[in-house]
Amino acid sequence: MVDQVVIGVDFGTLSGRALVVRVSDGAELGTAVHEYEHAVMARSLTADQDQPLPPDWALQVPADYVSVLKNAVPQALRSAGVSAEQVIGIGTDFTACTMVPTTSDGTPLNELPQYADRPHAYTKLWRHHAAQAQADRINTLAHERAEPWISRYGGFISSEWEFAKALQILEEDPEVYQAMDHWVEAADWIVWQLTDNYVRNACSAGYKGILQDGQYPSESFLRSLNPDFADFVSSKLDHEIGQLGHAAGTLSARAAQWTGLPEGIAVAVGNVDAHVTAPAADAVEDGQMVAIMGTSTCHVMNSSVLAEVPGMCGVVDGGILEGRWGYEAGQSGVGDILAWYVNHQVPGEYAQRAQERGLSLHELLTELAAEQAPGAHGLVALDWHSGNRSVLVDHELSGLLIGQTLSTTPEEIYRALIEATAFGTRTIIEAFNASGVEVREFVAAGGLLRNPVLMQIYADVIGLPISTIRSAQGPALGSAIHAAAAAGAYPDVRAAAAVMGGRIREAYTPNPHAQRIYDELFAEYTALHDYFGRGGNNVMRRLKALRRNSFAPAGQDLDQDPDQDAGHDAGERAAQEGAAS
Repeated sequence: MVDQVVIGVDFGTLSGRALVVRVSDGAELGTAVHEYEHAVMARSLTADQDQPLPPDWALQVPADYVSVLKNAVPQALRSAGVSAEQVIGIGTDFTACTMVPTTSDGTPLNELPQYADRPHAYTKLWRHHAAQAQADRINTLAHERAEPWISRYGGFISSEWEFAKALQILEEDPEVYQAMDHWVEAADWIVWQLTDNYVRNACSAGYKGILQDGQYPSESFLRSLNPDFADFVSSKLDHEIGQLGHAAGTLSARAAQWTGLPEGIAVAVGNVDAHVTAPAADAVEDGQMVAIMGTSTCHVMNSSVLAEVPGMCGVVDGGILEGRWGYEAGQSGVGDILAWYVNHQVPGEYAQRAQERGLSLHELLTELAAEQAPGAHGLVALDWHSGNRSVLVDHELSGLLIGQTLSTTPEEIYRALIEATAFGTRTIIEAFNASGVEVREFVAAGGLLRNPVLMQIYADVIGLPISTIRSAQGPALGSAIHAAAAAGAYPDVRAAAAVMGGRIREAYTPNPHAQRIYDELFAEYTALHDYFGRGGNNVMRRLKALRRNSFAPAGQDLDQDPDQDAGHDAGERAAQEGAAS
């Protein structure tokens, strides 16, 4: 009997990866990566004559995603040494919330000549944070009106999500907004390209699209934000919802030609990279928090309990596994922070030392940082270089480092930044525990697993043993697991995960001595976290306002009174957190 295989395609921030997986046991047979031609457009619209972009923008070109299907999928098949006829299904995952404005037939607006030079016609990547002002207004109005859905998101809607980004388009380029027939998660857009069938996945719709108990925010709520936004849900967002692990349709003739796969095989409902990783680690039961640690970190877990966790990204019925409440939290910057530091702050002599030894700068700094005892550098940092997703949900915040002296070394700062990201994760875990959603097992996945020093620091900081996913391709494997369920090879995702997924239990355990020192440092981190993040000093917001205004036309002030908004938000946050506790 010929082995059946499935394909998982993971669309990341800079590239897409295809993975061929054997259905019977989860063996990974072959893989291929294809990089996006236009990568991330953060400073200029390189897809159209290098047009400058304002601060906090992050755009992509949807055609780059189709190139992954055309290149990585056939290459992965060749790498695996299997025939296309053995493939019974394909599943995909995407970074969320990555949004594509399209026409009624799914054509991205940037592909229309009249909009090729309009930044708002392009895909807004998850880390597009230029809609913070719109997010602030959504949050303020939701609390003023006591909207019931706001508590399902820890009290705050992020600038990364569907409504804030769409409202930004309406208010900054109404012509593009009017031309947009569908506001589509890239996770659903790529499935649309594969099947010729548009289905919104339950995960993205719930976490990023404010779909709770079958309803989106009301028309009256949207009208209060902006009269022209009143029909946003009915005219541009609402669509059929597909459950995770189900089939969204079958592979079209066009997509079969792109990929070299058989026409008519099952295509799984789209999903989010973090959420598909939980089944890949076989960690879908209550109390198992899965952290997908890469450029950013997303924390997901299932529970039979519905609770309100301050600052969580959301709790969604069936958001990770059908029949369970799926929770999400996250950190906007982790690996990105370390990469920024290495690329922009480390002296050239370190690069020379690394080159002489055949190491990367990250490897050299990690090696040097490992020689330091906890607390020996005298530093503490805040991990907000890309804003704060959980638990403050505020992308106006920024990074901070305290304790530097004239003898501070690059490796000491590097270690302090690693520790700061670990403190951010501990803050999230403690918020869940305090809310009655107990974290009993911490399961790590993602690219940062390759750094054992970082992983041990995390174990020491959070005070929990850390299990690690077996696969180096967690999201792609998770998508393949969903493909197997969608194709009917297993009755559901849980059953498929038990066979095809897996983890190494307690790969890292806390060092008691280091844990005690990190308890002291965490207290200092928390004091800084609350002072700068909860309204004690709004200098971070004021500095961002000054930066934005420097890009404004002469005489135009983009931020009339950022301190006033921040104070209102801080008071609101304090009231909610007091109520939650």
